Amino acid sequence: MTNKRYLGVDYGEARTGIAVSDPTGFMARGVGTIRTRRVEVLLEQIDAYAKEFDVAAIVVGNPINMNGTRGEKSEKAAALAEMIKEATGREVVLYDERCTTMLAHRILNETDTRGGKRKAVVDTLSAEIILQNYIDSKK
Repeated sequence: MTNKRYLGVDYGEARTGIAVSDPTGFMARGVGTIRTRRVEVLLEQIDAYAKEFDVAAIVVGNPINMNGTRGEKSEKAAALAEMIKEATGREVVLYDERCTTMLAHRILNETDTRGGKRKAVVDTLSAEIILQNYIDSKK
């Protein structure tokens, strides 16, 4: 059986959420947040996750504007995706992440997650949502 495991990345300038799928590529779960502003450190840590979970592909959230246009954040995500591809040697997919952070905040509101704990999980949860949406779109 070929590996269908994916790594999800919700890029942020200070914090980047990370999620991984199960080996069958059916369900995503958050695995952590990388806290750094240095792109070389970010790439090293994403590569380490990719190796640890032996992923077939890496899915990077693409923050397209609500009107469908690409802005500065989308351009940064595309540039990061290219760097990840070079650093890891793995397939990298840019995936539309519109509304994922909003959905993550709604989930955290519904679970009454507040304060420092909220900040700690919102990026990871966003990565999980991006990855699960990607997985669901492939079915």
